[in-house]
Amino acid sequence: MMDKYRAATCTALTGPDNMCIESRTVKPLRKGQIGIKVHAAGLNFPDVLMTYGKYQFRPEPPFVPGLEIAGEIVALGDDVTGFFLGQKVMAGSKGGGFAEYAVAEAAAVRPLPDSLSFAEGACWQTGAITAWHALHDKAELAAGETILILGASGGVGMAAVMLAKYKGARVIAVASTAQKRDAVVAAGADHVLDPADTDLARQVKALTDGKGVDAVFDPVGGELARTATRAIAWGGNYLIVGFASGEIPSFPANHALIKGYSLIGLRAGESGRRDPELAQSHREALADLASKGVMRPHISHRFALDDTEDALKILENRQAIGRVVIEMTA
Repeated sequence: MMDKYRAATCTALTGPDNMCIESRTVKPLRKGQIGIKVHAAGLNFPDVLMTYGKYQFRPEPPFVPGLEIAGEIVALGDDVTGFFLGQKVMAGSKGGGFAEYAVAEAAAVRPLPDSLSFAEGACWQTGAITAWHALHDKAELAAGETILILGASGGVGMAAVMLAKYKGARVIAVASTAQKRDAVVAAGADHVLDPADTDLARQVKALTDGKGVDAVFDPVGGELARTATRAIAWGGNYLIVGFASGEIPSFPANHALIKGYSLIGLRAGESGRRDPELAQSHREALADLASKGVMRPHISHRFALDDTEDALKILENRQAIGRVVIEMTA
């Protein structure tokens, strides 16, 4: 068990420029907690937002971002059962992942399946649970139905592409560059469109013989969201996943009424916290999917802990395809 560890710390709420590497002391675990030697940490867009103080969860500096990790258990708190020292795991938390050592609540820790590497495990859970909650619990996407996935080259979007194909759906995806569109096709999308195309809604309608899509998965927001509502079928589901564009769209209520579609907000983690039975169903479903290697992350960039600032900027500047990961060298 280590006494000291290195961590990438945000020192001011002005963005990734204020990240520094500092030495921290390992603290005693509280009841129900697990200490993990981190091998890899996955980056998510909320990590970037937290460095600006713009995420729903707003820790005060200095704090360590990082919502997803994978590594080995090095300490167990009181009342923790079902885990053992040296076990390979993946875990989620509200922060603290960009470090050589992290603490997670036992309820948020999962065994790392043999099908995933540490880097893949550190990038798997957030995208997988978001995609599963959206497509299974909310939209109830079925084989033969069609879904439009915005921001499809991002980590969450690509997980949705893979899960939709696994469920037997037809996928029309949207990605902003030729390189990103190629990656989305490789992930399984049937068609990939350019969000800059002014005829995007018309193209989607043409691909669905005028019907439109049964569901829209939207982690982007902005003007693209309003365009996507024009491509939705009668009685479809519009899944509001996030606002990576930085703009929260306004939806005309009369349009939803006329087309009979539903606007559905999505918070997979919060839904599980409020509904223990749903959380248990998520654990069982995700364990099965992970063991099968479904939604295996595409990792476009890998960084060392010392380069966390650069890693966050890759995400902020929309240069990532799939996921960005920090791999510990110590």
